[in-house]
This record gives sequence, C-alpha cells and structure tokens, in this order.
Amino acid sequence: MSSDRLRIAIFSDSALPILNGVSVSVNGLIGELRHQGHSVHLFTARYPGYRDPDPNTYRCRAIETPISRGYPVAYPPFYRMLQKFRRHEFDVIHTHTPFFLGMVGFRWAEAHDIPIVSTYHTLYDRYSHYFKLLPHRYVRFRIAKHTNFYYNHMDHVITPSEASLKWLVRHSVHTPTTVIPTGIPRCQMIPRSEARQALGIKPDEKVLLYVGRLAREKNLGLLLESAQQVFAKERRARLFLVGDGPFRQECVAMARALGIGDSVRFIGAVPRPEVDRFYSAADLFTFSSITETQGLVIQEAMTYGLPAIAVAGGGASASIVEGENGFVVKGDAGVFADTVLMVLNNDELHASMSEHAVRSVRNQGVEHMCDQVVDVYRSVIEKKQESSKSAASYAWI
Repeated sequence: MSSDRLRIAIFSDSALPILNGVSVSVNGLIGELRHQGHSVHLFTARYPGYRDPDPNTYRCRAIETPISRGYPVAYPPFYRMLQKFRRHEFDVIHTHTPFFLGMVGFRWAEAHDIPIVSTYHTLYDRYSHYFKLLPHRYVRFRIAKHTNFYYNHMDHVITPSEASLKWLVRHSVHTPTTVIPTGIPRCQMIPRSEARQALGIKPDEKVLLYVGRLAREKNLGLLLESAQQVFAKERRARLFLVGDGPFRQECVAMARALGIGDSVRFIGAVPRPEVDRFYSAADLFTFSSITETQGLVIQEAMTYGLPAIAVAGGGASASIVEGENGFVVKGDAGVFADTVLMVLNNDELHASMSEHAVRSVRNQGVEHMCDQVVDVYRSVIEKKQESSKSAASYAWI
C-alpha cells in the first residue's frame, strides 16, 4: 500500500491565478504529489480570462459577488464537472474549503463511497463582516454551525497550526485531526542588488514588506499607523504592500490622511513568481493580521532571510522565535513601530536575525508537508477498505 500510486481529487474555491495562502498551498501540494508519482485532478472555480496550463484542472461556472471581488464563486449546476469526475476512479477526495466546492466534494464523496479529507485553512468566522446585510452575531453563529457540521462529516481533518486546531475544538469538531504546517514553496533566489535595481529601490533605502490581501480583517490600519511613526524617525524607510483586495481604496485614503503617501507603495496583485523579487529586495517583513491560521507569507519571507515583525494573535506568529528570527508584539502601532526601528537600526541584530530566519524554515518545505498528507490519505483509504470488508462479512452472515 505504501508505494501505491494514488488517484486524488482536490476541491478548492481558491486556486491560481488567485493569490492567497490557500491557492499557494494547493498549488504546492499538487506539484509535489505529482512529483512523487501520484495522479491529481483539481476541481475549482472558473477565473475570468485565465487559461489553465494544466489539463487535469476542471473549472465550473463562477460569478463575482459584491462580497467576493476578485474571488469568483462557483454556482450550480455541476453536471458537466460531475461527468468529468466520473471518468476517473479516485482513491481519495481532499477539499480545501467547507463552502461551495467543498460541499460538492463532500456530496460526491458520499455518493461514490470515497474517503474524504479536508484542510481547515481559515478562521472563517473572522470574515463575518463581509455579510453586511445580516447581523454580525447571526453570521458568526451560522459559520460556527456549518464548521461543526462540515468537519464532523470528514474522515480526517488537516489543519496547519495548533491555533487553528484549538479553533476546531472550540467548534466541537471531533473528527481525527492532524496538524500539518503548510509547506513553503521552492523559491527562486534572486540576487538582492538585482531585485532592488529592478524595483527602483535605492541602495540606502530600507524596505518594509507586506504580502497578502488588502482586506479589513488584515488589520492594515495598524500597519499604516506604525509606518507613519517609523517614517518620522527613519527617512530612508519605505513600505511596500504586495497584493490587492476590497480594502485597497480605504488603505490608500488612510495613507494620504496620515501624510505618508511618498513612502508607501501599493504594488497590487502580481503573479506568484514575481513576489520572489520583492522578498529578495526587502529588509524586514511586517505583518499585522491576527486572523491567519498559519501565516505562510512569514515563512516564505524567512526563506529570503527576512526577519519578521508580527502582531500577536492567530497562528501567523507561530513560526517566529522571539528575538531570533523576529518579534511578536501586541496590537499597538507605537510598539510595532519601535520594534521595527530597533531591528532596522541595529545592523548586527538584523544580520543575526536574518541568518536565524533562513535556518528556522530550512526543514519546512513542500516535500515534508506532502509526505505527511499522503500518510493521512493512506490511513483513511485503509479505514474505508476495512469498513467495507466488515460490512461485506456482516452481510454474508
């Protein structure tokens, strides 16, 4: 069984070219599974104007809504995709969302008696503010109820951090769960001087970098307020925000109101390979979100030797070893700014933390994650086979 080639169906509402933690995780997992000789088929939502280079990706009809700008939402009927699904005899289904296509994967697993695994990527009730027409408390309640229903119907749950595991326990999820940190994608090491020159960064400028969605739940107001305080004491500092999202205009307006427009750059969404250039060019990674289950971008940044300053809360700070590869601070703009300045203005400290950052993520690659995920796949397949044998024996008696 251990050397068998598996046939895996993956369902995800987020996939490239959408750039977020889920899509990066899914893309990395698929690539490594195939590298190990497994057959993988991805079922996801159609993205306007995007043509897949991968023939084993199947996209269903999708539409953008006022609360999902940049994130097309799949909608039924799914007959054509079901026909394509039935052409294959899958060993296991792996969903990466409890909504829309996650529910499709769940129902098809039931209908075809296929074991199902799901990864709990996101603290979903932290996103309840997007449903503006419904009471906030009601939305959080419904999300909690669905989280309980969905993950308690899985054969196994994977979650990327202890913080997200605690969240599942809080929602009374009793399904066997394994913590498997998301593997860091292989990076392309671009020389720092080359990257800075390409981005128009002067040799003496000190670049703070944020990578991620521009969304309300990312706590970007704190990041911009702390940047104002940093710029007041360090004129050479700059803040680059790589990513886009529904909160962009509010962030731009905030930067103008704070009087820091000359030192902030809203880069927007860029293709995943181009993000490496920004990691290579930056001096320090800054992250203010407290809604992450893991904070994959922090680990990505560390592969380039970037120390990280993050706000305490959620799972984003789990990879930070205090004082060695970064600092975890309370959600206060002044404290955040003081910590940034301490690292930027101490060359010896910065160099030491940069070295430790690279070391700390050396063994957190996609390969290690994939090995653990495959172990989960095999365990649920074996349990399903044993259950089927027991049922057949009982029926014979």
